[in-house]
Amino acid sequence: MEAILGYPGHATLLPDIVRAENCTLHAADGRRIVDLEAGVWCLCLGHGHPRVLQALSEQAALIAHAGYAYSHPVVAAAADDLLARLGLAGGRCVLLASGSEAVEYGVRTAQLLAERPLLLTMSDSYFGAYGSASRRQPDEWVVYDWLARGDCGHGEDCLARCAHWAALPFERIGGLLLEPGSSSGLVRFPPRALVRRLAARIQGEGGLLLVNEVTTGLGRTGRWFGFQHYDLAPDIVALGKGLGNGYPVSATALAPRVAQRLGDRLPRYAQSHQNDPLGAAVLRAVIRALAEEGLSERSRELGEWFLAELLAIAEREPRLAAVRGRGLMLALELEDAPGAPFTAALQRALLEAGYLVAQRPGLKVLRVDPSLTVPREALAGFLTALPVALGRAAG
Repeated sequence: MEAILGYPGHATLLPDIVRAENCTLHAADGRRIVDLEAGVWCLCLGHGHPRVLQALSEQAALIAHAGYAYSHPVVAAAADDLLARLGLAGGRCVLLASGSEAVEYGVRTAQLLAERPLLLTMSDSYFGAYGSASRRQPDEWVVYDWLARGDCGHGEDCLARCAHWAALPFERIGGLLLEPGSSSGLVRFPPRALVRRLAARIQGEGGLLLVNEVTTGLGRTGRWFGFQHYDLAPDIVALGKGLGNGYPVSATALAPRVAQRLGDRLPRYAQSHQNDPLGAAVLRAVIRALAEEGLSERSRELGEWFLAELLAIAEREPRLAAVRGRGLMLALELEDAPGAPFTAALQRALLEAGYLVAQRPGLKVLRVDPSLTVPREALAGFLTALPVALGRAAG
């Protein structure tokens, strides 16, 4: 692996995986590991889902890649499917290759249309590896630290007395970019009352609501999209990860009212795989599989059971400081020293027991984001292995 440039801060724990199906990884030495990371949270349908494999094969045999001046009907069909599922039928969308691109395209669209110069977002959100949303320069962004509000109860009338709210320059804010969960991998969910009031204030004054569903979309949180937990009507939605089930396709979708305002003033953004037929075919296969197999509902039901079991373990295990989750997006927060050595040791102990989970570098949090197709018995096995692994990590 010396010739490979990997993920910054992440060790390659399993360099010899030779095959995978659903949530099982097969190593060259015959070991089997349960993948509870879902390939950086991308594999909502698990490894090698038959619908995705069929879509890849059939579309690649026809036409996989298109240029600026020609297309294939599957691209328009995919756009219609996605917009309908989002509740944005009659809008427009663009297909790209990564979540970072999808967010950046949405931000550039909002900046093109907004009548006020600033966009608002939460301090703990993550929006990608590059672009305006990753830099958050003060001449473009207002960053709201909702965690600093403390235990205010998040009641419906608390904002009337909130100094943090009063300090927001709404007269200069033209849009809100919301990540409805994940919280830069820490799995925290901003309060419903706060989010709804921010959206109502900004949209009520002609601003735009953008939602980053790269991590929270496609059934991950027990609803099709994370914004549905807040009963919001977004203007722009960015999607990625699960949208391609491991194939690199993402999308930025615009509500009809935004598409109408945009007209022919397209953002100055283009790349070689924009609106490719192969990605469109995979997108359609993923949406159909999620709907026909009831995987969003399964995520909610299985996640509620799994979260309750993890909370019960946390009551008995003092090193397990907190458990947070929604659907099959969960986080285990550990009591740990700076640099999170115990958390890293626990990740390796779980791997030795046959379970792969994710750790953000240097943070005392392990994420459990299995595919929505994960067998219940695989999660039950993890629940048995976790207390043992906690003891081994403690030495």
